[in-house]
Amino acid sequence: MKSTVEQLSPTRVKINVEVPFDELKPNFDRAYRKIAQQVRIPGFRPGKAPARVLESRIGRAPVLDEVVNEVIPQKYLEAVQAGDVRALGQPEIEVTKLEDREVLEFTAEVDVRPEITLPDFSGISVSVDDVELTDEEVDEQLDQLRARFGTLTGVERPAENGDFTSIDLSASVDGKEVEEASTTGLSYEIGSGQLVEGIDEAIIGAQAGETKTFTTKLVAGEFAGREAEVSVTVQSVKQRELPEADDEFAQLASEFDTLDELKADLRERLGRVKKMQQGVQARDKVLDSLLETVEVPVPEKVVEGEVENRKHDAVHPFDHDEAKLAQALEAEGKTLEEFNTEVRAESEKAVRTQLLLDTIADAEEISVNDGELTERIIYQAQRFGMSPDEYVNRAQQSGQLSAIYADVRRGKALASVVRRATVTDSAGAEIDLEELFGKEEEADAPAEETQVTEKAAASTDQ
Repeated sequence: MKSTVEQLSPTRVKINVEVPFDELKPNFDRAYRKIAQQVRIPGFRPGKAPARVLESRIGRAPVLDEVVNEVIPQKYLEAVQAGDVRALGQPEIEVTKLEDREVLEFTAEVDVRPEITLPDFSGISVSVDDVELTDEEVDEQLDQLRARFGTLTGVERPAENGDFTSIDLSASVDGKEVEEASTTGLSYEIGSGQLVEGIDEAIIGAQAGETKTFTTKLVAGEFAGREAEVSVTVQSVKQRELPEADDEFAQLASEFDTLDELKADLRERLGRVKKMQQGVQARDKVLDSLLETVEVPVPEKVVEGEVENRKHDAVHPFDHDEAKLAQALEAEGKTLEEFNTEVRAESEKAVRTQLLLDTIADAEEISVNDGELTERIIYQAQRFGMSPDEYVNRAQQSGQLSAIYADVRRGKALASVVRRATVTDSAGAEIDLEELFGKEEEADAPAEETQVTEKAAASTDQ
């Protein structure tokens, strides 16, 4: 077999392949055996008819078709490996010459990873927000903890913001009842924002047993984007009573003996969260800086595939009805054209990010060990509410295990860049992110690094 690679653009090549028939004898043998099993020829058992008898009965063309269909994928992969082609996606194959008993020639056009020139990572400099922690934020954390131990008590007064209510809901559009918007005995916390827009204003001030009506735009279902008249009946009103913030509560809610010890622990925990957020901001800004300074040609067909995937995910909740999606977007104050423009921009950035991080990972010779892969699988399984075993089985069935591996590798590649970049706070003081991203010489990424790179890796999923 002979093959050559022709560069059509920075992101696309044409592979020319020439295969002499001398190399195809094993393929012809398999083709004859397969066809012999499918054709009944008097005097021969299934699969035992000689090649010359088969050809005299069915002709040469079916045998050639079988051989060509088997050979092209095999020889394409051989040509890709021989030419060190970093192919992306499926090739467009065209048979250019087929001379029976002589030669098979075909071409394969395919998108490829472009050559990317990487900068000196130590020259990257970004500024992030300061880690500021106030007493009010600690008190808010304490109040959230007290709420977990609070009790609900019925009250004989109009509903107020923050109250818990039991409500009945019904809705109609142009006089037609919306079944999926009707329910009874629904527990709802006023001000939580978990139901349709306008419901809080309707409920506040209502007594138990009172019915209110209001108009709102539905955001999902058959009537997404349409104005609906909603009726809400308040069945009961309860307020949450919080336990006193004292030493007794600290002993009830934690391992600490005093409230001061509990608040100190909350302050320390909140500080770690803010430090993690600072690390996430540093990672995102370093990535943005890379994308701004490094030229990353994007394969158009790969971008188109990403666009289609994102559009499919967006329209799926609306039974793949684009008109319903448009109505839902309108309810959010956005047009379908604006949505498509955003999807295109996001898709291009996702593809550029993936290509850039893959190039960095190759240059840095980054690998992923079993522990890191397992950590990502557990994280993803928790996100989707399933066991790790179930998640792995689904990933295997859908061929996504290699994508998970690639995502972890990209996250590590980005972390390796962040470790070498200069990260400062608003005052210009350099920030040490070693606790989150680890030292550059460490071979294995710590758990913190995997967590802080999770968002970046997820954003490059293809």
